[in-house]
Amino acid sequence: MAPRITLEEVSKAAGVSRSTASLVVRGSSRIPESTAQRVREAMAQLGYVYNRQAANLRESRSMTIGLIVTEIVNPYFAEVAMAVDEITHEAGYTIFIGYSRDLADRQHEIIASMIERQVDGLLLLPAPDTDPVRLAKQVDAANVPVVLLARRFAGFDYVGSENVKGAGMLGDHLAALGCKSVALLGGRPAPSLIEREEGLSVSLEKAGCELWSADEFRSAITPEGGASAVGHLFDLGRLPDAVVAYNDIVAQGVYDEMRRRGLEPGRDIAVASFDDTRIAASQVPPMTSVAGFPQEIGIKGTEMLMKRLAAGNEDITTQLSLVQPQLRIRSSTAIWRPRT
Repeated sequence: MAPRITLEEVSKAAGVSRSTASLVVRGSSRIPESTAQRVREAMAQLGYVYNRQAANLRESRSMTIGLIVTEIVNPYFAEVAMAVDEITHEAGYTIFIGYSRDLADRQHEIIASMIERQVDGLLLLPAPDTDPVRLAKQVDAANVPVVLLARRFAGFDYVGSENVKGAGMLGDHLAALGCKSVALLGGRPAPSLIEREEGLSVSLEKAGCELWSADEFRSAITPEGGASAVGHLFDLGRLPDAVVAYNDIVAQGVYDEMRRRGLEPGRDIAVASFDDTRIAASQVPPMTSVAGFPQEIGIKGTEMLMKRLAAGNEDITTQLSLVQPQLRIRSSTAIWRPRT
């Protein structure tokens, strides 16, 4: 018996997204007629039969999705949220947005509130100190699928940047400049920080460079946290060749504190970061950063959740999608030269 043709196959044949194909078979007027005709032709060619029973089950949904991020001040989170909104709107869903402020207990309360309001699924950029067991119990009890974004915990569907690879690219770049000591500053203990530390460590070690990374250099993921972390480093009497900030927001504070102490970013100490939001390119000097593509993460995460919902949240293999990073080299490292 031939396998049943799926709506995903129809969407690929028609050259549209799965959510667009879904709107066509449901008779939505939001899709242009030319696009709808392509979908119908693909259905006919493939022999797709609309599963009305499954559609009736779907219609019983609330057609709402919960999105929980840290906050919206960081451009990275804003770009994730806008991408999610675009895809959910196209699929006919409404999103509820909550802000955890990187507090696991607050995150737990927001998830509980969204479940009470019967969201169909959750997209979560988890707080660094999230307890994966607690999270799993909470969503499994309600049979609400969840996709993690940007920060990874085992056992959950996940979309994020390949942090180890991106950090390795940055480490190779700094070593090629002649850096002999690199300090990793900011951030809180979490999988994303561990992955970035691993990538830097491996790439720098093979070039004979030191990586300074310790609990005392961790901080809140804010400009103030970055200023505090680099200030503590200097107070210890340590002056590295390069500073790598956990992300662009932390790097803002690094720039400010360096100047308060009479040091010029890029000239006296090379500075680099992760995420490559608009903050990086607008710094003076423009800052080298590893691009993590938050829009792509938001889009892929939403599509992954839609796939889970289409399957009825049945017990299928955990989904994983890693976005390939890119190193954007700018003046904050390019103008640095080894001290004489």
